[in-house]
Amino acid sequence: MKLFATSFLSAVLALVAASAFAAGPAPAAPAPAAPKFVPDLVKGQASYAVCAGCHGADGNSGTPAYPKLAQQHPEYLVKQLQEYKSGKRANAIMVGFASALSDEDMKNIAFWVTTNKAKPGAATDKDMVALGERIYRGGIQDRQIAACSGCHSPNGAGIPAQYPRLSGQHAEYTAAQLTYFRDGIRKNNLQMTQNAAKLNDREIKALADYIAGLR
Repeated sequence: MKLFATSFLSAVLALVAASAFAAGPAPAAPAPAAPKFVPDLVKGQASYAVCAGCHGADGNSGTPAYPKLAQQHPEYLVKQLQEYKSGKRANAIMVGFASALSDEDMKNIAFWVTTNKAKPGAATDKDMVALGERIYRGGIQDRQIAACSGCHSPNGAGIPAQYPRLSGQHAEYTAAQLTYFRDGIRKNNLQMTQNAAKLNDREIKALADYIAGLR
C-alpha cells in the first residue's frame, strides 16, 4: 500500500510539472506607468519673466502683433515651443527663446501662463464680422473650406491638447498667422495650410475680426 501511494504521488507531481511546462512561462508583470508630469508653477512664473515683454505680465499681450497666451491650452503652447526649438515653426525671435528652454521649462511656463484668465477682445467692423461669422460657423462649401467652429468650437474655446483657443485673440495676430499658413510660411499644421490656402485677404481679415470678438 505504501509503494502504491508513493507511485501515485509521483505520478501526480509529474502530471503537474508537465502541465506547467506546457503552459509556458508565467506572463511578465506589466511595466509600471510613467509618472505623470506635475508642473512647477512657481518655476513656470519665474521662467515666464522673459516672455512678459511681448506677451504681457499675465499672458494678455497688449501688442496686437503678439498673441495672448492666457487661458490657452498648455499642451498647445508646449507643442509650439518645441516646434520653434526644432525649427519646424519659423520665427527668429521665438526660436532664440525656445532654444534655451528644456521640455520641463516649456511645460512649467505653459501650465503657469494658462492659469491666467484671458481678457476679452472686440470686433471692429460690422460688415467684416458678418462675413467672418459665416465662414467661421459654416465654412465655404463650394470651395471646400471647413468651418472653423468644427475644430475650435463655436465660442472659440478650442479642444484641449488638440486645437487652440481662439476666442478674443488679437485680430492682427490671427490675420498674420492665417496669411502665413496660406502662403506656406508657417508649415507646422497641414490642416490649417490646406484651409487657409483657399482664403483671400478679405476673408482672412473678416475671420480675424470675428474671432477677436468671440466669447
